[in-house]
Amino acid sequence: MRITLVTDTYLPEVNGVTTVLSTMRAGLMLRGHHVQVICPAYPSAVREDAEVVRLPSISCPGYPALRLSFPWHPAVARSIRRFAPDIVHAATEGPLGSAGRRFALRKRIPFASSYHTDFPRYAAEYLGRWAVAPTREHLRRFHSAALFTQTPSAFIRDELKTLGVPSPVVWGRGVDAKHFTPDRRSAVRRAAADTGVRVLHVGRLAVEKATGTLIEAFQRAHLLLGAEATFCIAGEGPRSREVRERLPFVRHLGFLDRQTLADLYADADLFLFPSATETCGLVALEAMACGLPVIGARAGGVAENIRHGLTGLLVAPGHSEGFASAIVELVRDCARREAMSQAARAFAVACDWQRELDDLVHMYQCAVFGAAGRGGKKSPRIIPADASVLRPVRHQV
Repeated sequence: MRITLVTDTYLPEVNGVTTVLSTMRAGLMLRGHHVQVICPAYPSAVREDAEVVRLPSISCPGYPALRLSFPWHPAVARSIRRFAPDIVHAATEGPLGSAGRRFALRKRIPFASSYHTDFPRYAAEYLGRWAVAPTREHLRRFHSAALFTQTPSAFIRDELKTLGVPSPVVWGRGVDAKHFTPDRRSAVRRAAADTGVRVLHVGRLAVEKATGTLIEAFQRAHLLLGAEATFCIAGEGPRSREVRERLPFVRHLGFLDRQTLADLYADADLFLFPSATETCGLVALEAMACGLPVIGARAGGVAENIRHGLTGLLVAPGHSEGFASAIVELVRDCARREAMSQAARAFAVACDWQRELDDLVHMYQCAVFGAAGRGGKKSPRIIPADASVLRPVRHQV
């Protein structure tokens, strides 16, 4: 098959969406499919093949790490037309995703979409409650045209159904358990860095990621634990300065590449992730793959990846005292922490990307061969409500 992925975020930017998309592209190409990516250009140069189409972009006001491209740039239609895909997949709902959607519908090419980001909750955080309703309406309109809409948790899938999106499917909660593994743990690195139980947070430092809760939880836990624990934060974002100023006792590591990040997870003992706006929480899965118990918010997609009392602990969103108490509890209970570590690793190993990628191919096959083709009328939707029931077909395309 020939697949066009259109996205408003891609490498070298590192986030959950770009991690999933780069994994998708690599996995599809290894399976013999041809994949085009249409995405923003970034200031840093990236060497890649001709089927990654970079369009001019500018920094998003107030959030310079994000890039915005002109949605009516003629190169979008020109590039898709040249590639002649069997299916167009809009991975984001921004300017480029909207341009890819518009072209696919106009040319009657099978169209799929993804929902990675909880935009209604983001809108409430940044703009106020008034912005939630129009944001939901945009999402309903955007995704209603898709043969299927991928999202990585059953909780978000059900929210999309309630919103009026007709064909949401659970897909994309995989982790590379060979790259993220406890085997990377280094006693030498740990001895050179600090002492005590290492408590780690990884993520974008922004208001929607509950940085306020993170700050207060670390402050309370540090007061109670003293030298029993050390605290580390990896990540950048609009709230980076505030986080550094209010947590002077923390090792602030900034942005890390994937190799260094995997080592950091493996060298840690416990992972804190208080964000309540996750569709999946990929960093939590990565931490679990490295054998870290996760203390997370009992909300959104991340709650589906934490088995309370088995692979970690769930705390009410925003309850900084509860997060601090959970940190103290697991820092001081080595036996329980070790049992959770083993269970977390086992859970993550079962989240195999290869099966997810096989399911992805099957979804594309259903969409492409369930349609009459370019210029023809589409057949009824045939994608099941839960992608977990999908299994790859046995013939090649």
